Amino acid sequence: MSQTSTSSTETASSFGEATLAQYLTDLAAKLPAPGGGAVAALHAAQGAALVAMVARYTTRAKDADNRPVVDRIIAAADAARGRALALADADAAAFTAVGVAYQLPKDSPERLAARTAAINAALVEAARVPAAVVDEADEVLSLAAELFPIGNPNVITDIGAAADACRAAAASSQLNIEINVASLPAGESDRFAAVLVRIDELTARADALHADVVHAVRK
Repeated sequence: MSQTSTSSTETASSFGEATLAQYLTDLAAKLPAPGGGAVAALHAAQGAALVAMVARYTTRAKDADNRPVVDRIIAAADAARGRALALADADAAAFTAVGVAYQLPKDSPERLAARTAAINAALVEAARVPAAVVDEADEVLSLAAELFPIGNPNVITDIGAAADACRAAAASSQLNIEINVASLPAGESDRFAAVLVRIDELTARADALHADVVHAVRK
């Protein structure tokens, strides 16, 4: 999400209501949203869906001893999917708010001050949304790692795909956080320092889980 956009175009409907074809058409179009922030949120949602799918395939009779854990993972992954999907909509709204703030008048000291305050508030929200996507990716990745040792081996590669989706969600979110906090005063941008550090740790965990899945497939 770039702070330089001045468009106030909004998506016609939520990402949960759009067809995949329409989403990709809008993504490819010369429109301010959807963009990389929505893509990051949908990566997290897809990762959560993959975890839930593997868990649902791990409900065979032979999985009975692990059923309480599997059921908890299913519920948690489904909830994370819903939150991540909502964050795709939130990102589009935040992008629009940044553009609106930059369009505010600045022809007097009072209006300039109000415009600056509005821009900073919009940029904070535009960074908060991808930071929340990182939270979702982190949780989904933890669920994937927990499921990996007990998951149905016939669909274990989808655990690796989920890890990759979480990694993409976090790495893409990093870009959106960075570009928005770059224009914030130091006191405002500092609040995002911790999540940026977490992204490096998260991507390393995702890479490690991917490698574990590859190893399991090659055994």
